[in-house]
Amino acid sequence: MAQPNKKGPTKTVDIFCAKCKTPLFKYRKGGKGSLVKCFKERISKDFTTEPCICPGCQGVFARDTLVRGAPAFKIIGGKVICK
Repeated sequence: MAQPNKKGPTKTVDIFCAKCKTPLFKYRKGGKGSLVKCFKERISKDFTTEPCICPGCQGVFARDTLVRGAPAFKIIGGKVICK
């Protein structure tokens, strides 16, 4: 199985909670598609105190999992916004 690229893309996106608009991550995203998963090694700035829980409204926005052998957050549909 292919490992995700360690260096990753240079373009960053801001990820916010869809419910309360609290910032969650600054993430180095590759490609044009929607955000389905966040590899932990690509998160450049983390605003959360507990993993996968929004600090503003305490809502769960993702699940902790392994994708292609690398730790990642699997995003629950409609819980986050990218800008």
